Amino acid sequence: MAEHQYKFNVTMSCGGCSGAVERVLKKLDGVKSYTVSLEDQTATIDAEDSLTYATVLEKIKKTGKAVTSGEADGEKMPVE
Repeated sequence: MAEHQYKFNVTMSCGGCSGAVERVLKKLDGVKSYTVSLEDQTATIDAEDSLTYATVLEKIKKTGKAVTSGEADGEKMPVE
């Protein structure tokens, strides 16, 4: 079974912001592991093949945080 790695640059100003992103990733089916860095303003997700980039992007955006860029398996992807 193939896996994906998604990386997003997310505008987070405090621990509560990064905590909100962590909570949605923790609940999302198909996430194998994730790292959210307030210092680097990034969220990196290792996901099962069944979990799409668009689904992860949508969940992060629902936290109200601005996603400024994204990558799927090392390729730049749209964030709109």
